[in-house]
Amino acid sequence: MKAFLLEHYVWIKSLHLIAVIAWMAGMMYLPRLFIYHFQAEKGGEAERFFVQMERRLLKGIINPSMVIVFALGVLMVVLNPDLMSQTWFQIKFVMALGIAGIHGLYARARRQFEAGDRPYSEKFWRMMNEAPFLALIVIVIMVIVKPF
Repeated sequence: MKAFLLEHYVWIKSLHLIAVIAWMAGMMYLPRLFIYHFQAEKGGEAERFFVQMERRLLKGIINPSMVIVFALGVLMVVLNPDLMSQTWFQIKFVMALGIAGIHGLYARARRQFEAGDRPYSEKFWRMMNEAPFLALIVIVIMVIVKPF
């Protein structure tokens, strides 16, 4: 089995990258929905619409993509354990865990919005809209340039 997986390592890596793109697209769109939700009238039709969109985005795209990202990432480390000793990979991994932490914050906020609360501020969500992208910049540089 390991020989088969090693033979198809580039496919595993490609699927990992596709899942990263899907995860990041959702992670950058969800806070934008939170901003619009924040601006919507409480209890109104728009608020109900945003609740539905936020739930579908998180459960249909963001959550499954993150699971695939980490599952394939772990598989790549199992197949190539030397990655763990490389500084660029360690930085990438810490940044990915940071994005996962932001993901958790978004998931909690989504539940709060659904309950009728307005967690944090519109300004906070505007700033958080950029956080996953900034971490992604570091990750891409670590993976492509491998500066360490």
